[in-house]
Amino acid sequence: MSDVHVVILAAGKGTRMKSARPKVLHRVAGVPMIQHVLAAAASLHPRSTTIVVGHQADALRAALSGQSGLTFVVQEPQRGTADALLRTEPVLRDARGVVLLLSADVPLLSAETLENLLDRHVATGAAATVITAVVERPQGYGRIVRSGERIARIVEEGDASPAERDIHEINSGIYAFALEGLFQSVRGVAAENAQAEYYLPDLVAIYRDRGRGVETLTVSRPDEIRGINSLAELAEVSRIVRQKKTAELMAAGVTIEDPATTYIDRDVVVGADTVIHPGVALEGKTTIGGGCDIHSGVRIVDSRIGDRVTIHNHCVITNAKVASGATVGPFAHLRTGTDLREGARVGNFVELKNTVLGTGSKSMHLAYLGDATIGAKVNVGAGTITCNYDGVSKKPTIIEDGAFIGSDSQLVAPVTIGKDAYVGSGATIRENVPPGALAVSAGPQRNIEGWVEKKKKTSRD
Repeated sequence: MSDVHVVILAAGKGTRMKSARPKVLHRVAGVPMIQHVLAAAASLHPRSTTIVVGHQADALRAALSGQSGLTFVVQEPQRGTADALLRTEPVLRDARGVVLLLSADVPLLSAETLENLLDRHVATGAAATVITAVVERPQGYGRIVRSGERIARIVEEGDASPAERDIHEINSGIYAFALEGLFQSVRGVAAENAQAEYYLPDLVAIYRDRGRGVETLTVSRPDEIRGINSLAELAEVSRIVRQKKTAELMAAGVTIEDPATTYIDRDVVVGADTVIHPGVALEGKTTIGGGCDIHSGVRIVDSRIGDRVTIHNHCVITNAKVASGATVGPFAHLRTGTDLREGARVGNFVELKNTVLGTGSKSMHLAYLGDATIGAKVNVGAGTITCNYDGVSKKPTIIEDGAFIGSDSQLVAPVTIGKDAYVGSGATIRENVPPGALAVSAGPQRNIEGWVEKKKKTSRD
């Protein structure tokens, strides 16, 4: 097999997106569309991967900086796809083999189709092989003009005659090229079109005129070559990816009660026998174990959920860990750094941030627990607050195993509540509580007789 070199075109402005964000960084099912393309290309184990950038080039470089093995070349100004490919010549001048030319805004193209393209290109010995599709509505795409069964040329819609516009076989913009003689031939492309740009599809006619072989691979699923040029198209393509994802999960034993209202990103993992109710969003790198129950309105982002976890309605969980057998919600918020240990319970309107809630511990009502380490079998009463911020920096709270925190308590960090200690209801704790001690801060109750009537009389006067 010849060496494979991937070139991805990502220089366009994407003006129809009406967005300040680079088009190819818009997310399809939680993943930037260019990452879908890179993932498909990586399955071929290419010798090199070159990305042609232009508009907001620095933003693209920054977004992909964590990915190794990428080379960037700049196309400025943007003068068409042939000009974009020509910018890669300094990188590929000494390379041999095949160039796969991909578009960063075509995220549904599968690894299988790329393998088929490469196989056909190599088997036929063609100078160029192009992916095509037959569609019901070809508007917006270049048309494939054939002579008999052989491709003769590709004509862009703006330059097509009425008869050519009636052709339903379209150009995907995805090509395999033999590197031998490629750049010399690309220099022969002229800007003789309505947009005065250098169109790479013109290379097909140039090759045919020179007697070099040009082949096509027609895909059976036209959605694979759908480009994204607007936010409406972005939403439609995301829907297709999510439909595929939910179908895969259900085939693997996950119950999804209403796939149409369930939003699961591409990289999410869910175990068998988990039930996902309507209106759930699972995002990013989230992993959910088996036998869980995820109720309506839940949003989980980049989090790890163990087995047999129940998450009640309308919880938000972000960058958190929830161990097996735990229960969350309803209306709970687990923020970054939250670590619920096995069998822990978090209830209504409880917020945790950068906090460990130990095995079998619980906080069931109206609490804020931030920057805290809470041991096993601790009860945190309703209305408890860890006062973790002193106006300058965050301070830790430690609650050891078996402690009982009474309702409406304020724990002013840094502070430690010892093992099996009790904090009385309504206490404000500023000092450490020894193990087994009872901590109270309020004075004895006083009842002032007749106070209400006196207040009423004062108001009347």
